[in-house]
Amino acid sequence: MANTGNVKIIANDGAFTTHLEQAGSKLVVVDFHATWCGPCKRIAPIYVQYSLKYPNAVFLKVDVDQCKNTASKYDITAMPTFLFLKAKVKIDSVRGADPNVLLEKIKEHYDNQAGGGAGEVDDEEVKGHFDLTSLFSTKECNCLNESDDHVFLNAFKKDASYLESDCDEQLILTISFNQPVKVHSLKFEAPSDGKGPKDVKVFVNQPNQMGFDQAEGMEPVQKFELTPENLSNGELINLRFVKFQNVSNLVLFMMNNQGDEETTVLKYLKVIGSPLDATNMKDFKRIAGKAGESH
Repeated sequence: MANTGNVKIIANDGAFTTHLEQAGSKLVVVDFHATWCGPCKRIAPIYVQYSLKYPNAVFLKVDVDQCKNTASKYDITAMPTFLFLKAKVKIDSVRGADPNVLLEKIKEHYDNQAGGGAGEVDDEEVKGHFDLTSLFSTKECNCLNESDDHVFLNAFKKDASYLESDCDEQLILTISFNQPVKVHSLKFEAPSDGKGPKDVKVFVNQPNQMGFDQAEGMEPVQKFELTPENLSNGELINLRFVKFQNVSNLVLFMMNNQGDEETTVLKYLKVIGSPLDATNMKDFKRIAGKAGESH
C-alpha cells in the first residue's frame, strides 16, 4: 500500500464534511483527483511529502468520482485541483500538477496561519474565529508614515522584524480583505521601551485612502487606549462586534505611543474574525421552477 504520510483519504461526501468540522480554523489543503488522471498520479507522492513537511495543516485527498457532491460544490472541473480552506471557507485554489506552484501556495497560507510552522496552531483563541491574515488583499494594504527599513507587512510576521513609523509617532494602517469579513478582536504586541502604540482609532470600509488630517477629524467606529500590559502580554482587544459585521477594509490610526517617543514601533498585529458568509449558495438545491421565478 502506498505511503499516505499525513494525507487523509476521503471515502465519501460525509467524511469530507466531518474532517472540515474537525479541522477548526487550521489550514486545510484538499487534493481533488481521479484514478484515471495521469498528472494526479505524478504529483500524488509529492503531495504526501508536503503533508509531512507542514504538519500543522490538514491534508485531504478526494476522489471526484467517489465524492461527486463535494466536487460539484466546489466547481471542480479539472484534475488535479488543490483547494485551500479555513474555517470551512475556501480561501484559494491551484489547478494543475506543478509541484512548485502548489508548494508556494501551501507555504503562503501555512505561514499566515496562527502558529505558522513552529509549534501548535492556536485555532481556538476565539471560538469560531481565526487569524484573518490569509484573507488580506495584500496589494490593497498599505501604511502611511512607515519607515523604509521597518515596513507595514512586518507587523503580521512572528519573527524578529517589526513596523516602525518614520518622521513622527503617527501611523495609519489600511488592511483590505479579499472578501467581506466579520472582525471580532485585535491583538497588539510591542516592545516595553515606550514606543508601542497608545491611542488607536478604528475605521471601516473607507472608499479612499485616509490621510492624517482626515483621521484626526473623523469620528471612528471605535477608539481605545492600549496599556503597556496589553502590548507586553498580547492581550485581546475586543471590538464592538456589531459594528464590524461586514468589513471590506479596516483602517487603524495609531495617534501616539506610550512614552511620547519620536517613533512608534509595532512588533505584531493580529486581526481575528471570520468570513462574513460561510454558506455556499450552491449547497441549496431548487425544488421546482426556474432561477429568478417567484412563488
